[in-house]
Amino acid sequence: MTNPLLDLGGLPRFGQIEAIHVIPAIEHLLSENRQLLSDLLADSNAPYTWDNLLQVMQEMDDRLNRAWSPVSHLNSVKNSDELRAAHEHCLPLLSEYHTEIGQNNHLYTAIKSIVDSDQYDSLSPAQKKIIQNKQRDFHLSGIDLDEDKKNQFKEIKQQLAKLKSNYENNVLDATNGWQKIITDKSQLTGLPDSALAMAKQAAELESVEGWLFNLQFPSYFAIMTHADQRELRAQFYTAYCTRASDQGPNAGKWDNTDNMERIMCLRQKLAQLLDFNNYAEYSLATKMADSTDKVIDFLQQLAEKSKTVAQQDITQLKAYAAEHLGIADLQAWDLNYAAEKLRLHQYDISQETLKPYFPEDQVIEGLFAIVKRLYNIDISAVSGVETWHPDVRFYEIKDTQGVLRGQFYLDLYARPHKRGGAWMDECIVRHAYKGMIQIPVTYLTCNLTPPIGDEPALFTHDEVNTLFHEFGHGLQHMLTQVDYSAVSGINGVPWDAVELPSQFMENWCWEKESLNLIARHYQTGETLPDEIFAKMNAAKNFQSGMQMLRQIEFALFDFNLHIHYQCNALPQVQKTLDETRQTISVFIPPEFNRFQHAFTHIFSGGYSAGYYSYKWAEVLSADAFSLFEEKGIFDQHSGEQFLHNILEMGGVEEPMDLYVRFRGRKPTIDALLRHSGITV
Repeated sequence: MTNPLLDLGGLPRFGQIEAIHVIPAIEHLLSENRQLLSDLLADSNAPYTWDNLLQVMQEMDDRLNRAWSPVSHLNSVKNSDELRAAHEHCLPLLSEYHTEIGQNNHLYTAIKSIVDSDQYDSLSPAQKKIIQNKQRDFHLSGIDLDEDKKNQFKEIKQQLAKLKSNYENNVLDATNGWQKIITDKSQLTGLPDSALAMAKQAAELESVEGWLFNLQFPSYFAIMTHADQRELRAQFYTAYCTRASDQGPNAGKWDNTDNMERIMCLRQKLAQLLDFNNYAEYSLATKMADSTDKVIDFLQQLAEKSKTVAQQDITQLKAYAAEHLGIADLQAWDLNYAAEKLRLHQYDISQETLKPYFPEDQVIEGLFAIVKRLYNIDISAVSGVETWHPDVRFYEIKDTQGVLRGQFYLDLYARPHKRGGAWMDECIVRHAYKGMIQIPVTYLTCNLTPPIGDEPALFTHDEVNTLFHEFGHGLQHMLTQVDYSAVSGINGVPWDAVELPSQFMENWCWEKESLNLIARHYQTGETLPDEIFAKMNAAKNFQSGMQMLRQIEFALFDFNLHIHYQCNALPQVQKTLDETRQTISVFIPPEFNRFQHAFTHIFSGGYSAGYYSYKWAEVLSADAFSLFEEKGIFDQHSGEQFLHNILEMGGVEEPMDLYVRFRGRKPTIDALLRHSGITV
């Protein structure tokens, strides 16, 4: 059978990707790329140009990315022992290859010769930006180091790739490694019928009696929000917040303690090799923020403006729990439960009240209608496309002239062997090749509540927000008009700006005019009643101070850890988190809490010394949406301006320049505080 990883003419053939093919295919492509690069650089007297060097390298990179992308994706959404082993085998090979490219002096000199030549002025802004980024990245990859330090750098990168993979695998295994079967329904009082039906369905799939709950988020969150039995909530909380750690029911089994400390030490060594004081400085070399002090000041400013509101939130919650729920000593496993009761008490609304109005098909149809009105694009389902699971669907985006702009896979539901959370990832990146445009394709992945029995999937409003968030990322990838992959879509966009389109899209989950498109009762077809919308809107900023501080806690923990970490025998991760909580938090979790052991964003994802990006970009997104509040949420001119200046531009220009072109001015923090209900 033809190896599907090397047959890259169309979409990935997921049904034919087998672990046994992965290693030889990737090794073959790496060897092929190395030889091609060697041939390109063989004639030292040849004048290097964009076409004979960088364009060829773009094709090399694209071929490798198109082979690796479906493997990496499958490892996240359909994990198996065989695929995991192949994935882990390839990670150090890929790390070594990319480090070699970044430390190739001949290539560095060749690209510099293009900059110094007469041809440079005639290059497009996108081509110039790619060259500028490459020159920067050469230095960040150790091009200036002596041979011994270059080898140290390469070894560190390979070790980090392996440790990050180990960390993520431990989180996945720990999440899948705990569940609870309950046969006595009296233990499940308080749970809504939908949660009980979901647990009953899960038990039937496992051929067991009763109700099966696990640590997949829809299942876990149902217990934490609705279960009246406090001991049950405590049990689930303990299992969830000690995943992959030295604590809890599986203490030590998939423990990430050593992985975290080793990752942090290696990052610090990497930064110091390149003459940065710390990894946070190294991280900021590719971001909008220009100094660690600026990031810390930004987060502390937000914390100061939020803390009073957060203290009021927790005081109110404790008082309500004591008076109405008989909980005098509010614990971490009581927070969601008590908050849901208080929300009902104050606003007479809950996520369960809203779920019947958010059936999956209506939400998807409404989402597509919203982006149609904003950006004048059409989205339609495509049948006959091979996917990795029967629930996955495939769509395409066309403009008003019928030109295909992008395609995407949509994988909505939580299930075993699938990484938790929600994300967008690249499948195929737009670029021009021999006069043809390669259409961008993306993976949009969530872990939302699945259908139960014959009923459609009914989403909470929070889940709808999550879907809109990831779709915003997808739009930036798919609607790009940049023809060079290194700055196309999200590529080349500073990490602290990449959350702008995603957080921007969430705003349409809160406006009545747009809710009329996405919210219809799954049985009656009724739009969201004005009365319910009024309650929902009134409750929008319920406990917003605590929510804001929680995100700032995560961001400061991440950033301070990467500023101050030193390689020594003393563990510092827990200590840094504890110190951050003492400074920031209004509610300290129990000592056994090991949140950081499953904080994949910073230890295995792309947010190391960058979790602040969510708040940084939220300032942009809130300020951007304030224009639509002024002009109308479906104002066509504003939508076109956002499309042309943000979504289509990729990483060609600096994000602040693009933002000012869209908005007419720089953003202010005021809109974020107002949207969060924190304006004093």
